[in-house]
Amino acid sequence: MIHMTLRLSLALVATLAMTSAQAADPTAGQAKYAATCAACHGAAGVSIAPIYPNLAGQKDAYLITQLKAFRDGSRKNVIMEPMAKGLTDTDITNIATFLAALKPS
Repeated sequence: MIHMTLRLSLALVATLAMTSAQAADPTAGQAKYAATCAACHGAAGVSIAPIYPNLAGQKDAYLITQLKAFRDGSRKNVIMEPMAKGLTDTDITNIATFLAALKPS
């Protein structure tokens, strides 16, 4: 019974992830990224300085989780918190989809 519940839960999570990925707009993500993130993280997701992480090729689910954590304050960073505050869920998904599609350096 537990295994069946776990399998159904995993299937639901996978379906939701696929649905959100299909609904994402990487072109809109690129535009929002260019306006909000590229100054520090680089136009192609490769940072301009060692203190900023490279984002190109990161998994979209990871990026979504981290951006939402910065936005809601559960992950603390004096630079990222205010940057993420103005992002909607749609913005975050679009940015993550754009970055996940880039090739890491």
